[in-house]
Amino acid sequence: MSNVAASATPSVSGFDVPRHVAIIMDGNGRWAASRGLPRSEGHRRGVEALRRAVRAAGDLGVKYLTIFSFSAENWTRPASEIRDLMGLLKRFIRNDLAELHSNGVRVRIIGEREGLSPDILGLLQEAEELTRANQNLTLVVAFNYGGRQEIARAARRLAIEVSEGRMTPDQVTADAIGGALDLPELPDPDLIIRTSGEQRLSNFLLWQSAYTEFVFLPVHWPDFDRAALESALSEFYRRERRFGGLAAQAGG
Repeated sequence: MSNVAASATPSVSGFDVPRHVAIIMDGNGRWAASRGLPRSEGHRRGVEALRRAVRAAGDLGVKYLTIFSFSAENWTRPASEIRDLMGLLKRFIRNDLAELHSNGVRVRIIGEREGLSPDILGLLQEAEELTRANQNLTLVVAFNYGGRQEIARAARRLAIEVSEGRMTPDQVTADAIGGALDLPELPDPDLIIRTSGEQRLSNFLLWQSAYTEFVFLPVHWPDFDRAALESALSEFYRRERRFGGLAAQAGG
């Protein structure tokens, strides 16, 4: 993995790079099926694509990269596929963590941790602890994650605060809910990319994506590379982001 770029004004084709990019990594199974390969090979090649994505994001100057690695709904998949996915997660952390650390990448985890097996939970905690002081790129791994579940956890936290008298019901504002999310200091994503041509969020960052731009790429995730990322960034720059306001008027 190449060193993460530390340019103060990173750009692609003259445009400033978005601060936070999130990716729904979709299409591993379809990639494998189209080649007559087992789904496990699609997932393995998907890990290679993840390595390329982290390199490219760092080189281009993205400060936060969030990946949807395993959803809360993925537990309904066949047990053999879940074992393959957990094995790939373990190998990725064991094989890549030292390199991520040496390149100044900080790893953060969002998602429900209660009920995870001790070995998986230990690896996630190790990745966060080892890289805690790194500042070049923050890699946010959404694991056992669902956007609705995250909002429900935030609501429960605030309900406890109200029930114990530390806040009043009228203090439960949008800001308060945002502050009770899994990683409240994480800036909202500027851009969410989904591969494989599907055009839905699939319960990913529902609260945080209120004003996010979306780019849907026809490429399956195992084929994702720097060129695909730059293509998504180029599409992002053609958008006019108004955040609920009016478009800029030509000529004032």
